[in-house]
Amino acid sequence: MAKAKSYVKYILSLFIFGSNGIVASYILLSSSEIVLSRTIIGSLFLGLVFIFGRKRPQFEQIRKQWFYLLGSGISMGLSWIFLFEAYRLTGVSTATLAYYCGPVIVIAVAPFIFHEKMTVSKMIGIFLVALGMVFVNGSDFLAEGMSWGLMCGIISALLYSTMIISNKKVKILTGLEITLVQLVTACAVVALYTLSMHKGTISISGSNVIPILFLGVVNTGIGCYLYFSSIHELPAQSVAICSYIDPLSALVFSAIILNEHLSMVQFLGAILILCGAAFGELSIQEKHIGWFRRLIGLTSCIKD
Repeated sequence: MAKAKSYVKYILSLFIFGSNGIVASYILLSSSEIVLSRTIIGSLFLGLVFIFGRKRPQFEQIRKQWFYLLGSGISMGLSWIFLFEAYRLTGVSTATLAYYCGPVIVIAVAPFIFHEKMTVSKMIGIFLVALGMVFVNGSDFLAEGMSWGLMCGIISALLYSTMIISNKKVKILTGLEITLVQLVTACAVVALYTLSMHKGTISISGSNVIPILFLGVVNTGIGCYLYFSSIHELPAQSVAICSYIDPLSALVFSAIILNEHLSMVQFLGAILILCGAAFGELSIQEKHIGWFRRLIGLTSCIKD
């Protein structure tokens, strides 16, 4: 039951993250300014939740695990910086294809770091989701070739995998504590980058206030809390496979809200991603085979 709850929280966070591009399309700021605003608001929101919830920080555990907490937060902040730079230089499709090489990296190293067994079903699932991502975004990748923008996407993927691995190493602390420390760390990293690259003052018009608040509170504060409070309860390979729900949901939201229709090849890719994510979670064990045989028997009885 606890693991099922973690799966629900994790998948919900992915759908929230999948709407990031939709919300950001209504914000007339640069990429770094958008990332900075979302980390600041998200940190403040989670800080208030922590205070009003009368939580007592476990400073001893934070001190003991500072390396992994800071590593995860720094990796998250830097990955967002490189990802949004890749968005600017190569477009969302190519950047997304490169960024989601990150979960594949996690799956590759999970047997060595977390001693998780690489099953045949997970290998097939990864192959299907990877093939699906190629179908969805492969044409842009082939057209652009290797570029600095694509390199930014690859770097963001490496940092993304580092963030997942570091977070999986954190123990005992609650999801709220983990999220707050990591988001504050990410905020500091993004602030340093923005201040070093930005010239002049940052002005926010009235039309940007609501989408910025929504992006900061819902997509960052609530989304990150659901995400970080669940992934350390789930196998790293499962986290990696299911993470493809994020870009898939982004495509669906774009089609519904922004009226960006999927081509037949992209639609096929979306189906492959869903099937791969589901199949990768199946354990080919005797109980499943027995259940399947009982289902076949029941079907035969109905036909007879």
